[in-house]
Formats: sequence, C-alpha cells, structure tokens
Amino acid sequence: MNQNNLSLPFGCMLRKATSADQWSIRLLVFSAKLDPTQLNWQQFWVIECNDNLVACGQLRNFSGAQELGSLVVASAWRGRGLGSLLTQHLINTATQPLYLECLGQRLVHFYSRFNFVPISFEDLPQFPKTIGLSTLKEKFRFSQLAKRLLKVPVVFMEYRGQTNS
Repeated sequence: MNQNNLSLPFGCMLRKATSADQWSIRLLVFSAKLDPTQLNWQQFWVIECNDNLVACGQLRNFSGAQELGSLVVASAWRGRGLGSLLTQHLINTATQPLYLECLGQRLVHFYSRFNFVPISFEDLPQFPKTIGLSTLKEKFRFSQLAKRLLKVPVVFMEYRGQTNS
C-alpha cells in the first residue's frame, strides 16, 4: 500500500511521546479495550491535534523482534487516515523483524494493506533471550491460550515488507 499520500489534518502533529502523555495514552488504550500491560510511554508515538492526544501506538522491544502494539485512534478522529499514517510511521521506525496480534478479520484486513500476513503461533520466532528482554512468543502465549480455550479470534501477523534493520 502506498502511504505517501497520507497527511495529517490541519492542527495535528506526529511526535514521540513524552512523560506528560502517560495518562492520555492509558486512557486511549483502556477506551479501546486493548491489553493495558506493557504500556511504556518511551516506546510510543502519538498524534496530537489541537493540544489533544488523539492517536497512539508503540513498538515494543523483544529479544530479536519488535511488536507493533497499542495502536488506537480516538473514536471522534477515526476515518481520517490517522491509524494508517501512524501504522506506516511505526513500520518505518522498526529496526527488527516486526509482528503484531489483532482481534478479528477487520483488523487483519487493515494490517494486510501494510504487508502484514497472518502466521501461526508456532511460526512466531523463538529467539534466544537477551538479558532483560523476554521473547515475543512468551508475550503472545496468553493470547494463544485464549484463542484455543475461549475461541478468542486473535490473529498473529508478521510484517513481510522491509524494515530499517
């Protein structure tokens, strides 16, 4: 998908999160009913419009991989390309193989436009642990359990384009 024609609405800016954004990020993530664990503001990029934080997303670092996660656009700002712009920015910022987990076919379709492809849990990388970092497979293990036991429609996806590694 060619994202070059996307631009921010007037009065909006894409920037690295600051410590002052912590609560706004948490509120956005909670409002979307996303996983509230591992919210590290230092890993977030945000879109601010008219002094309000309206979108956020992060690149979580794991041993040998990164996860695109916690991507949320405030409901009043959806449909304006902010999610696409932020997704493309996070892809461009990634420095290691990139993965994500999402719920349902609507999100699978969205991320497929950016060269993410569904993969099985077994196909997730099992890199050797780096001191202080867990593996992506360990993080996704709970989702796999929920998928098998509770039939939660979680889909694991891998980015198959080129990252800036």
